[in-house]
Amino acid sequence: MIDRSTLSRNFIEAAGWGAAQRTVLAGDASNRRYDRLTDKKTGGTVVLMDAPPEKGEDVRPFVRIAKYLNSLGLSAPQILAEDTSAGFLLLEDLGDDLFARVIPEQRGPEQALYETATDLLVALHNNAAPAELDHYSPPVMSDLAALALDWYLPGATDQPAADDTRATFCAELETVLTQHAPDDTVLIQRDYHAENLLWLPARDGVARVGLLDFQDAMAGHPAYDLVSLLEDARRDVPPSIQAAMVARYIAATGCDSAAFNAAYSVLGAQRNLRILGVFARLCIRDGKPNYTDLLPRVWNHLQRDLSHPALSGVKEQVDQLLPHPTPEICQRIKDRCKTNPMR
Repeated sequence: MIDRSTLSRNFIEAAGWGAAQRTVLAGDASNRRYDRLTDKKTGGTVVLMDAPPEKGEDVRPFVRIAKYLNSLGLSAPQILAEDTSAGFLLLEDLGDDLFARVIPEQRGPEQALYETATDLLVALHNNAAPAELDHYSPPVMSDLAALALDWYLPGATDQPAADDTRATFCAELETVLTQHAPDDTVLIQRDYHAENLLWLPARDGVARVGLLDFQDAMAGHPAYDLVSLLEDARRDVPPSIQAAMVARYIAATGCDSAAFNAAYSVLGAQRNLRILGVFARLCIRDGKPNYTDLLPRVWNHLQRDLSHPALSGVKEQVDQLLPHPTPEICQRIKDRCKTNPMR
């Protein structure tokens, strides 16, 4: 069996980049890794995505969604070469200027970057979701939100939720989602935030936002990616910008303000519950303890979402079931890093 380093070298050579200098660019919460290839003569660069199929990765959704986004004039990386069976892609290099880097370094006005990212969502949502996308439906969302019970709760307390408790929790959240956020007509990227958005000021309009990490896109509610952008698990978005961007989206689309704000809060609660579970799982199961440090911010987002009247029943259950991620609880989860005592 050919080892993966040989497979990647063969792929790079076949794509005409065999003589390029190769440097590690990044990894992420998945099993994917990224390398930058630099042509020693011209200085030109491309990015290699290495997504091992044997570890559950599949590059075909990335290819399909990238081509769809490109067809709308949006700045997803162009696919330059692909071997989908082996899990390799050669991508246009959009650079390193992530929102999360540009804003702290004051190389781009924070308000302007978030305005452009919000306008991109308006433009994207003017188009129907591709027919082949799975639907981010209320049953799917409620089950994913229950990851907070599957991983965060037992990680924090050593007490897993009983099956009937989980079922009751999911039923309550599904009812609220069905009432306030049933729409699944647009493409949602699901991880639309400052660590996945690049600032490309040389381009025009919404193409100034470079898009990454959209391979898990589904058909969902228009408020979902705006929540992802503004309730960022990794950085604090000023409340004034959050409010301004929600108002900007509502004004641009003409949607009903009260209904959109209810959907925004309900989807925010679902998303932040899911993230609590995912971050605890990344620590306990996958040996990635740093995600535990983000739990307090996610919790604060969740509490703000739960303050909406539509979520009173969900709030009651969260208050009863889930403990606040105090420093002691975060350390308890971190101490269990990669022990995997749960399902």
